[in-house]
Amino acid sequence: MTTDRQTTNSEGPPTPFGRALCAMVTPFTEAGALDLDGAQRLGDHLVARGCDGLVLSGTTGESPTTSDAEKEELVRAVRAAVGDRVTLVAGVGTADTRHTVGLARAAAKAGADGVLVVTPYYSRPPQDALEFHFREVADASDVPVMLYDIPGRTGTAIATDTMLRLAEHPGIVAVKDCSYDLLGTQKVLSRTDLAYYAGCDEQILALCAVGATGYVSTVANVVPGHVRTILDRYAAGATREATAAQLGLTDLIDRMMNSPLPGTVTTKSLLTSLDLPAGPPRPPLRRAPRETTDQLRSAYDRLTSA
Repeated sequence: MTTDRQTTNSEGPPTPFGRALCAMVTPFTEAGALDLDGAQRLGDHLVARGCDGLVLSGTTGESPTTSDAEKEELVRAVRAAVGDRVTLVAGVGTADTRHTVGLARAAAKAGADGVLVVTPYYSRPPQDALEFHFREVADASDVPVMLYDIPGRTGTAIATDTMLRLAEHPGIVAVKDCSYDLLGTQKVLSRTDLAYYAGCDEQILALCAVGATGYVSTVANVVPGHVRTILDRYAAGATREATAAQLGLTDLIDRMMNSPLPGTVTTKSLLTSLDLPAGPPRPPLRRAPRETTDQLRSAYDRLTSA
């Protein structure tokens, strides 16, 4: 899969990693080991149902609890399963610049087409330090970089001016946007060729309407075709139908992503109920209670039977 900037804003949104990306869970065995066979089966399942990119070892993929070796093994295994049918973006972000650089290089060698680099967390670096961090990773990486702006988890947002400067780096091509800053996003979209991917499922259509490329979706783990429909209908000019598709997902998005439980937990719970590879989350995360799983499955059944 090519990861070049295929278009500019004058021709349409750039698509360096495709448009419909799933933030894939990392399947584990019941004993808590990495389930590479399950990851291959899930990856193939998602590709067959409309995903043109998979993001591995992101938030939904439980990157804080997988080892460096496991992250590399995961990329190799999923690449072997999906071949060149889709792009693979590997989450490599950590709180340590040197560690992130090492993970980015390893991901590229393992077969990733790009790397997802989250804002360093806990230390809450100022903007000049953020810019240095991202540039260091992009300079060292053999594949393009997708910035991951999610201040609700990291404690630090990528400021608009910082994003504009980072957009000048040839190796930084995309953003996974979980900023909940629509004005800031519009400023960057209006002044750069960065490919923006909605990282919050409820914002897919809204961001596409102002020039975003597509999404990196957690909900796509369980209903990849339904999420893809939003993009396809919008691209076809069927805006009323695209709106209906987005609104139709509201209940499931709410139950999966607005729950007291993390999206990883709700997603794995629902995947397990569908007999798809997932397994338990790793501690400190725990399985969802049965009542939550039943509610998730009911919401899924209502959506898919409509």
